[in-house]
Amino acid sequence: MTNNLFVELQEKLEGKNVRIVFPEAYDERVLEAAVKLGATSYVKPVLIGKKGEVEKIAQPLSLDVSGIEFIDHENYEKYDEMLAKFIERRAGKVTEEKAHVLLKDVNYFGTMLVYMGEVAGLVSGAIHSTGDTVRPALQIIKTKPGTKRTSGAFIMSKDAKRYIFADCAINPTLDSEGLAEIAIESAKTAKSFNVDPKVAMLSFSTLGSAVTEDTTKVAEATKLVKENAPELAVEGELQFDAAVVPSVAKLKAPNSKVQGDANVFVFPSLEAGNIGYKIAQRLGGFEAVGPILQGLNAPVNDLSRGCNAEDVYKLALITATQSLAE
Repeated sequence: MTNNLFVELQEKLEGKNVRIVFPEAYDERVLEAAVKLGATSYVKPVLIGKKGEVEKIAQPLSLDVSGIEFIDHENYEKYDEMLAKFIERRAGKVTEEKAHVLLKDVNYFGTMLVYMGEVAGLVSGAIHSTGDTVRPALQIIKTKPGTKRTSGAFIMSKDAKRYIFADCAINPTLDSEGLAEIAIESAKTAKSFNVDPKVAMLSFSTLGSAVTEDTTKVAEATKLVKENAPELAVEGELQFDAAVVPSVAKLKAPNSKVQGDANVFVFPSLEAGNIGYKIAQRLGGFEAVGPILQGLNAPVNDLSRGCNAEDVYKLALITATQSLAE
């Protein structure tokens, strides 16, 4: 494992030319990232928009979009096929009239391209809300068999250190079953980014040092993970210091498989996860990459509306890497 996550991803994606769709073709940040990606053999960007209109935006930015693939969603040659598949996928939940309206939305259109296998994944959110990006994915891509929910993980990276934090973006509250499911999905995410997962189910208690409804939920979740993924190194409930400091782990959890060297952290609530990753980012100097959506049948990822072109580029590499692991 190198000190740079994205050097590794570029090496992994070399020559793959993974097709990733960007519904926000008219955003300058997305356009800059797409041009940069188009010059590589890692990702083949597909932009939803009218090429002529995009060229007007690109010209004053000195961006050459001549080699980039565009799909005009208002004049798509496979639209009738897409419409039929969308109505079928929604299984009676939309009329044909409503389907026409929804497919005018670039995120629904882009998500259908993923569903139809025209592209391997989608990156959106530079000018759309998380709901605008995630809703079509949940309705069309849907979750993997045996998975009931999607979740949002962050890769926290600093020098040679690399951690997975989840759920930090999607589920406000979770029961023990949900926490267990997210732990297993987060371990899979870790593996796809060259992290050998050691999972800590976080709490304010370590192995029964406090007993409340909240700590019991985390302890039960840990049992479910051990039952459903017995090969996985996991422990819980654990306080954060017992998860990351070997000397503390020796005292508080001496028989644990996670001896103070956890690298996948499952937070007991969205509130805790969101606060936790931002503390690591702002005070600890970690780069927070994500949220990476877990549990879907194909990768769809959400940008922050405050992103820059480099963020778009990096999330595209991550999305392409997820597609190879499907």
